[in-house]
Amino acid sequence: MGSITVPADYWCNKGKGTITTYIMDFKTAVNICLKEKYASFSGRARRSEYWFFMLFYMIVVLGTSVIGGIISETLGTLLYAVSTLALICPAISVMVRRLHDTGKSGWWYWIALVPFIGGIYLLILMLKDSGADNEYGQNPKAL
Repeated sequence: MGSITVPADYWCNKGKGTITTYIMDFKTAVNICLKEKYASFSGRARRSEYWFFMLFYMIVVLGTSVIGGIISETLGTLLYAVSTLALICPAISVMVRRLHDTGKSGWWYWIALVPFIGGIYLLILMLKDSGADNEYGQNPKAL
């Protein structure tokens, strides 16, 4: 992964100055999505932030349901429900910010409801590279 320079307030809206080198990693992506932008639907999210958080989401949801399922079926179902409910808001939030990064409105999230084609198109949007500066902010790669 390359490094970029971004304003310090780009990621968490606090502090001043710039971060001279910034490399998005798994821990940083999870911290941003859970602590700093839990329910923030504005701004942009790079591909790495989105995919690292989705990996975390899948590990937590599958892990809790498997561990709970080993102990008891009821506990597995309960842990699955609790982990999914706790992480659904940041998961939708990071997806909306990822759509903003590609220049689309967050309402494009609902394209996934279109059978077959909707989910594929949403996946293509999630894989798409960051666009130029747009109405949702500056291109994070260009900062």
